[in-house]
Amino acid sequence: MAEDKTDISAMSFEDALRALEDVVRKLEGGEVPLDESITLYERGEKLRAHCQKRLDSAQARIDKIVTDAQGRASGTVPLDAN
Repeated sequence: MAEDKTDISAMSFEDALRALEDVVRKLEGGEVPLDESITLYERGEKLRAHCQKRLDSAQARIDKIVTDAQGRASGTVPLDAN
């Protein structure tokens, strides 16, 4: 499983999601030995957490969109701005 050596923190959301789907497919297939299933499950949990972190970050950026008096987007505010 060469793809398992990939650093999850460096993966894009799409790559991590594809890898997570692959893990789920393998686990659901039921053809993986127990020890490998545990390893796959642990990797899947790390991939899930990474995807969730990326989604949370995207949501925070969306929440920072500034709207005008009519409710239309008029710009953005840096995520770290208070």
